[in-house]
Amino acid sequence: MQRRLRGISQATLSEGLGVSFQQVQKYEKGTNRVGSSRLQGIAIILGIPISFFFEDGPRAVPDAQPDMNADNDIVALFNTAEGLALSRAFSRIEDPNVRRKFVGLATALAAKP
Repeated sequence: MQRRLRGISQATLSEGLGVSFQQVQKYEKGTNRVGSSRLQGIAIILGIPISFFFEDGPRAVPDAQPDMNADNDIVALFNTAEGLALSRAFSRIEDPNVRRKFVGLATALAAKP
């Protein structure tokens, strides 16, 4: 999910790690285990603290309180067929103006009672 949110392709991640994109697919599906040094590499490429991957691990910035509701909303969205379809369709919109207008439309629709 973090890779997708950051707009990083499996190919880009695999190049940074020095593995095939099929290996990244296996990591993401849970088919293959991820070693600690590889996990560190993934965290660096994604620009997140390695503690992100550990539920009760220490945070990189102790005073920062992550917005868990926002994270839960994102997880809930990507756990639906509609959310995945919307995300895939949105990512194929190349014109940044159209993307902004689409976000504006979605925001306006969400604000309606």
